Formats: sequence, structure tokens, C-alpha cells
Amino acid sequence: MADPTDTRDTGPRPGTPLWAYLAAVITIGFTALVVSLLGIDVAETAELVRSPLFWMLAALVVLGELRPVVLSSSMTVGGTYPSTMFTFAALLHYGLPVAVLLQAVAMVVNGAVTRKASHRVMFNIAQVTMACGAAGLVLGLFGDRPVAAASWVPDGSDLLAIGIAGLAYFVVRALLVSGAVALHERRSIHRVIRTTIGHQSLVYAGLLGLAPLVVVVMNHSPALVPLFLAPMAAVYFTATMSVRRDHQAMHDVLTGLPNRKMLVLSTEEALAEARDGERVGLFLLDLDRFKEINDTLGHPVGDRLLQLVAHRLTHSVRPGDVVARLGGDEFAVLLPSVRDAAAAREVAARLRVAITEPVRLEGMSFDLDASFGIAIYPDHAPDFEMLLQRSDVAMYLAKEGRTGGEIYAADKDRNSPERINLLGDLRRAIDRSELRLHYQPKLDLAGGQVRGVEALLRWRHPERGMISPGEFVPMAEQSYLMRHLTGYVIDAALEQAAHWWHTGLHEQISVNVSARDLLDCALSDQLGAGLARYRLPPKAIQLEVTERILMTDQAYTDGAVRALTALGVPLALDDFGTGYSSLVRLQRLPVAEVKIDSSFVRRIGESKDDERIVRSIVDLVRSLGLRSVAEGVESAEVAERLADMGCDLGQGWLFAKPMSAADATVWLRKHRALPPHDLGFLRRTEILDPQRA
Repeated sequence: MADPTDTRDTGPRPGTPLWAYLAAVITIGFTALVVSLLGIDVAETAELVRSPLFWMLAALVVLGELRPVVLSSSMTVGGTYPSTMFTFAALLHYGLPVAVLLQAVAMVVNGAVTRKASHRVMFNIAQVTMACGAAGLVLGLFGDRPVAAASWVPDGSDLLAIGIAGLAYFVVRALLVSGAVALHERRSIHRVIRTTIGHQSLVYAGLLGLAPLVVVVMNHSPALVPLFLAPMAAVYFTATMSVRRDHQAMHDVLTGLPNRKMLVLSTEEALAEARDGERVGLFLLDLDRFKEINDTLGHPVGDRLLQLVAHRLTHSVRPGDVVARLGGDEFAVLLPSVRDAAAAREVAARLRVAITEPVRLEGMSFDLDASFGIAIYPDHAPDFEMLLQRSDVAMYLAKEGRTGGEIYAADKDRNSPERINLLGDLRRAIDRSELRLHYQPKLDLAGGQVRGVEALLRWRHPERGMISPGEFVPMAEQSYLMRHLTGYVIDAALEQAAHWWHTGLHEQISVNVSARDLLDCALSDQLGAGLARYRLPPKAIQLEVTERILMTDQAYTDGAVRALTALGVPLALDDFGTGYSSLVRLQRLPVAEVKIDSSFVRRIGESKDDERIVRSIVDLVRSLGLRSVAEGVESAEVAERLADMGCDLGQGWLFAKPMSAADATVWLRKHRALPPHDLGFLRRTEILDPQRA
């Protein structure tokens, strides 16, 4: 069962610790191999190769090297080859030179069949030669020196020597392989040994323990030796079934990558191994616009793209890093060791470059992209669940900002404890009617008459004081509270409008609503009921939505918008000029008023570009038969320029700051009492600020 995350065939870079380690082991091992082969007597060897038993044993060594016995798909160093049993038997019966020669030939055949990299084949030959040499040395110390000319058949008195020789063989192989794995995956060798020694020791004990029996059978009746294949076949079958179940439980079926369960185990293991000052990184990444591909071209094409992405990710991470698929088009990458957040960003950037390479599939070219969220242990979270949650937060921030990747930041986390507490406080503030509306007038730039007011929400927290709407409104938009907040604001605005209209102040109140609220059928029902309850005409209230609504095709066909139009409640487009509106889209939405964003208005006296933008918007709005409103008017010069452009209304601190309901009532009554000809010059008077009126 191929592991898509196996990168052992990738050669180490010269000069790295892994390269130096492999070079040292290969040099020592091949030196020992050459020395051993030089000790072979030519005459004895010629006699040996004429023996059918030798060729039978050689065939068993080669066959036993083709496929390992694997007990767990999550084992770090892989499986154990049954050739170990027959190689050790050859060592006991014919001596060291024959044993290492047979094993070397078998490993070359294995490398050719499985297409292993040359450095892996040479390392395997070297480490087995050194292990056989250690076992042969132990046997020599006990006085047992088998050679090809005088085959040795052990008896009961040799069990201690064989046992220690087998232990030496196992220890040398385990240490050499674990050292290579530790350097390749940049893990602690103690960790590698601890996670593999149990399975490996049991398998080696069984294989090495059978080797003396193979020798005895060879001496008694060579024809019975193939019978050892029967128990080996049973071991293979049992191990394969176990590994298949284990693999299915720990891996994704489509891509072969580790699944969430294995990611949890790998992360918890990495966190447990992390020492003081060491960091562990967890990435969460989601493919952008993948659903469009699935819906357009079908799931088979989408599945092939996911497999391609899995391949690119696993071949772009560092050895030892874990790539997992959590479901759908969502992947995770675990960095068991990362220097700092900057290094994590570099890895994420490399992964994103690999993903964004164009893909040709089904005769078409695809441009993929992904959004990454990064969380670091212990900087951002103490355990796996928190790391995953916070990398998820960072990923959605990357999606919203279209930045490609973000590192977790507590102040941007909508789910942080502080924000959750604030959300609870907002819920209570709505229930207790602690929120207040302030009102800012809109004035006719030509004649000075008041043409309505905009309702602006204010919240004075009992402990934190005044909290900006920019802090709590976006938080509410991402939660269940937005509908309640909108309902509260509309009720308060209708109540104030009723107070004004029934006392002679027929002022329209504009209320800001989100795109989600606008497309909610409950909004028109609430407005209809409220207008009837307070005996108000539909024009008493106006709904303001941001320009982003123009990019939502649903806004032009939604029943909620049609219901508001039928009700007679006018719509206004807020912050116009900051988005990507088109003339066609603007004309299709039933709006009566367009508000020019204050970021352009404030700079028209300083920037010719901004002045041209504002003038173009005013001309556009007039050509569509709509009313234009300039926000953020703070100087008489700006007001005069806007009036010269033909802008209809102005709103800003030049005329009045946002006021409480009581102050707004006084202000409105005072300015309605002024002669009409004076109203055209309010922007030049000192009575517009209620504090100075």
C-alpha cells in the first residue's frame, strides 16, 4: 500500500546531516562487504553454487525481500522483510560472506522491482552487512565460525550464542535505520525508536527465532525448507488484513493522505515531544472556488484535482511534515518542528506556489488557489483542538481579505473569549434596551432645507464605556444577533419617527441594514407591522444598504426586496464608490438615493482625482434620476464644491454632529423655524452645532 507522503527516495542535499550520515554508513558497510567477500575461497564457492540447497536458500532470500510484513500503517520505519529469517539462516549455516552476498543481491533485486532510489538501496545493503557482521562477531566470540566448506548446524547448547547474535543483528539494524529516519524526518531518535521498537522487536524475534530451525531442516531434509513459506503466507495475510483496516481507519480513501484521526495522533505526539522553546505549526487550507469546478464539471474531475493537490502538497512539504485531508477541499499540514511564525509563512508560501501552478485536465486548463490559516504552538494554542480552531479562524480571515494566508491574531478572532463575552453583553444590551440611536441631519446643499436624518447606533457599555459600532456591528453580523440588532434599531427608529411625525416634524429616518437583513422576508413584515402600529407613511423610514449588495444577484430577484418595494419603503445605497458597481447593476436595483462615501468627499479639495470621481458619481446618479448625498462634509469649501457639482444633499459635521433624540428634536425645531432664505447658508453660520445653538 503506497504511501503518498513517502519522500525517502528524494536524495538528501550534499552537506546536510542526513547526507553525511548516509555517506558514513554506506562507506563503512561497503568496506565491510568487500572485506567479507575477499575472504571467500573460490574453490569452496564453486562447490557451493553447485548445491541445489544454496539456490533454494538464495531464492527464498530474494522472494522474502520483495514484500515486507507491515503490522501498522502508521509505523515510522516501515515493515520487516522475511528475508531476514533466511539471511540469518545462511549466516548460521554458511558463514558471513555468503549471507551478506545473498542479502546484497536480494536488495538490488528489490530496488529494481520497487524502483527505489540508489542511495536507499546502498544504505540498506550497508546496514544489513553491518548487522550481519555484528552477529558473525558474536558467534565468533562463542567459538562458532561457520564457513561455506564446513556448514554449521547448531544444537541446544548454541542457543545462547544464537540469541545474542540475533540481538546484535536486530540492535544494529534498528539503530542504523532509526538514525536515518530521525534525520530524514527531523525527529528525535529516541522518539523514532520508542514508536517502532515494540512492533519491530516482535517481528524480528519471530523471524530470527525461526532461522536455526531453517538450518536444522536444511541439514536434515532440504526438500522440507519450502514448507516455511506456508506460515510466512499466513503471517502476510494476517498482517495485510490488519494494515488494511488500520489504513482505512487512519487515511482518506480518495487521496491516501492521513485523515483527521491520524492528524490528531500526529499532532499530539509532536506537542508531547516539543521541548522548551520549540514550536509546532498547524496549517489549515481550503481550495478557493473548488465548488464551482465540482458543480460545473462533475465530481470525477473534482476528485482528480483533489488527488493532484494532495500529490503537490506532499511533495512540497519538508520530510517529517504531515499532510492530511480533513474532508471536501479542506487539507491540513502539520509542522512538527518550526522555527517561528516567519518560517511557517515561508512553508505556506511554498505550498501555495505549488498549488497555483496551472493544471491541465480533460483538455482544459485550471488555475487553482488556496487560502491558508496558520496557528503556532505554544504561541497561539496549547493543544490540537485549539490549534485547529485558530488556524480555521486565520484561514477564513485569509479568505475574506483574499490575502492567500494569515497567521492567527487574537484581536481578529471573532471567537476569542473577549469577543464572546462582548457578544453576550450585546445580547443583554438589546434585551434591556441599552442601545441608543443618535441622529445626523441631511441638508439640501442648494437651499439649506433639512431632508431627513440618518440613525446611527450608539452603545455605552457599563464597564468599557462607549464602544464603536465598527467593533460590535461586524461581530453581530457574523452571529445570530444581527437579526435581533436590526429589529431593535428599526423599532427604535419607527418609534422616534412616530414621535416626530405626530408632532409636526415630518422627517425621514434612514436606517442602515446589512445585505442579509435586506434579503430577509421578516424585514418587510416587521416594517409593515411597525408602520401600521405607529400610523406612519412608508416614506417615514428609509433603508440604507452598502454598495456590496449590487454584487449579489439575489438582490435583483429576491422576494424580500420586491416586498419592500411594494410596501413603498425607499432604499438608499450607502458608501458608493468603494466597491465594484456597474451602471447596469445600479439601474436594476430600486434605490432612490445614492450616498457618496466620505473617503472621497473629504479629499475633493486636495485631490483632483477624488474630485473627478465625486463629480462622475453625481453625474451618474443624476442621469439615473436618483438623489445624491455626500457624506463627511466638514468644511464650507467642500460644501460649495459639491453644490457646484450638482450634488443634492450633504451630511457631516459642518452641519451637525450625530445627536441624541432629544437634542435632534431641538435642533430640527429650531431650524424649521428659520426663514427659508437663511437655510441656504447654514453651512456658514455658527448655529448648526447643537452645543453652540
